[in-house]
Amino acid sequence: MSGPPPFPPGHIRDPGDAWVEGPDGQRFWGRFGAAGLLVWSRRRGILLQHRVAWSHFGGTWGLPGGARKKGESAIDAALREAAEEATVPPENLRVLATSVLDLDFWSYTTVVAEALVDFDPVIADAESNELRWVPVDAVDTLDLHPGFATAWPDLRATLR
Repeated sequence: MSGPPPFPPGHIRDPGDAWVEGPDGQRFWGRFGAAGLLVWSRRRGILLQHRVAWSHFGGTWGLPGGARKKGESAIDAALREAAEEATVPPENLRVLATSVLDLDFWSYTTVVAEALVDFDPVIADAESNELRWVPVDAVDTLDLHPGFATAWPDLRATLR
């Protein structure tokens, strides 16, 4: 399976920034796994990222996130990635839960956090076409990243 270019222009490579190939040939981003941040605001909904065309499943909507660094916890990775990509202020979040997809050879952790203070996200790197607060009831009306689409019903249940 050919994938998009692995890095945006000017990206400084970290050892975790690499594809992992599964036994069926499917590729997953992040040598040490990956993590994403589902930011929920009671007033505004869920913060979603419209992924740029060159990214994996480009053109779909998903969560800010990416590859974990060696030795980095999933929570730290999700908070770092969201800050790097969308200027999400980690000091204004309360982590509510984590959800892990573990494939034995690779894992993805979704960190669910509540925004304690309203903020306006800002595109801070080349990985987003748009950042948008989406009402919880409208999330599944968008063209979602396949992994996020599969996980969304269970993640949504954690918000209740």
